[in-house]
Amino acid sequence: MTFLRPWFEWVEAFPSSIAFRESAYVYPLTLTAHVVGMCVFAGLVIMMDLRLLGIGNTETPLSQIQRRLFPWQMAGMVVSAATGILLVYGQPMRFYVNVFFWVKSATMIMAGANALAFHLGTYRSVAKWDRDVVLPPGARLSGALGLALWANVVVAGRLIAYNWFL
Repeated sequence: MTFLRPWFEWVEAFPSSIAFRESAYVYPLTLTAHVVGMCVFAGLVIMMDLRLLGIGNTETPLSQIQRRLFPWQMAGMVVSAATGILLVYGQPMRFYVNVFFWVKSATMIMAGANALAFHLGTYRSVAKWDRDVVLPPGARLSGALGLALWANVVVAGRLIAYNWFL
């Protein structure tokens, strides 16, 4: 990742990056909004993944849960992603050297790929198994992977503040 270092250093020198990270209120408020957005997103993803595993909301058709939760999941994701980008913008070199930042980033990509694979694959046949308590293996696998990957994202994100590998 050494090829990225000059980019991170370049961004760190921007006057707006310096002003953002030195702000008494804007940086902490952005961090707070990031946590709130992640809580909304992760909480709703957990609800969906538990349904995919056949553990939660088993009497509600999956398509109905999807229809109700998806817009709110996306709102939480947009808030979380936008504020996350701003946080990195404000302290790029702090994140560049942080192993937990890279673990979180890689895990988010894997979690996104899992969700995309589910929606473009298994979910296309939802009409056949929508009301079943035990869903097809692909749906259950996606739910299990989603829970594990997003839990990793949350834990790695929290550990960013405690980078022991400097």
